[in-house]
Amino acid sequence: MRFALTDDQAALRDAARELLSRECPPDAVRAAWPGAAADPGRVAAIWARLAEMGVLGAAVPEADGGLGLGACDLVPLLEEAGRVALPLPLVETAFVAAPLLAAADGQEELLERLVGGEAIIAAGLDGSGLVPFAGVAEALLVSDGPGAPIGLLAADAAEPVDSIDGARGLGRVDIAAATPLDLDPRERAAAWDRGVLGAAAQLIGLSRTLLALSQEYVKERRQFGVPIGSFQAVKHQLANALLALEFAAPMALRAAWSIDHGAATASRDVAAAKALASDAAEQVAATALQVHGAIAYTTEYDLHLFAKRVWASARTWGDAEWQRTQVAAALDLNPGKEMR
Repeated sequence: MRFALTDDQAALRDAARELLSRECPPDAVRAAWPGAAADPGRVAAIWARLAEMGVLGAAVPEADGGLGLGACDLVPLLEEAGRVALPLPLVETAFVAAPLLAAADGQEELLERLVGGEAIIAAGLDGSGLVPFAGVAEALLVSDGPGAPIGLLAADAAEPVDSIDGARGLGRVDIAAATPLDLDPRERAAAWDRGVLGAAAQLIGLSRTLLALSQEYVKERRQFGVPIGSFQAVKHQLANALLALEFAAPMALRAAWSIDHGAATASRDVAAAKALASDAAEQVAATALQVHGAIAYTTEYDLHLFAKRVWASARTWGDAEWQRTQVAAALDLNPGKEMR
């Protein structure tokens, strides 16, 4: 098993990084918050560029107009979306919805529009009725929980709900009102796993940005005539946060490999990846807040855009505790205990 990226995977990741860093700086994320001077054209331009790169159809089979790429190709790219806190449902559209629509009967038109960048699709498959990014989507995928039947709703069926991360456009829907998609149970289970893995990848990307912001800050901020980064306590906190992140990142790649190779442990590996990524991201966010001090609590400073996305994302697609329950059940560490 080789965790290093191939040349093609690295090239796709680097191209996505260049595009997203240019098109989605922090002020673009800030503009997605309620009450901000939003520029819909800017968001549309980011989505169009992702479509031009082939990102939106990357997980769609070539026979259906996509690139036919696997999870190992997509995970590094989704991490880049996390780095910039992209205020669009890239995981849900490109990694969850696109393969599902390709597998479902009668969804050719919507799939074609998705691949071409004309349709944005959000998803809430955990049974809560809450759908992140419903506010920017055209259609919503919903279900009563992992592996349950999946239905399609128009985005205007969602009622806006306040979220700690205003850029997510959270909505609440009536799951029972959705039109069911004709899907094999294996496709439904695979959709959940892809969503969980995509969320883990984005949390890793968010963590990398929070750490980079913190490292730069502790080099510049001075106390007692020296940079605070020279203090042992600050070094230890940042080192521990980095350690947690570096343990989580390879697990996401392992889970991607398991999905691509049809491993029997795929769902377990995906759950482990999300648990580690959620824990690491929350640790990194807490460390970033502490080393920045008071400035981290101001909305004018960019840090909160990434920290709040971490807090929200760590609880979607199953939080760390829920995912650890899945791992334990897969390993028979808690026989007789129901999975939530």
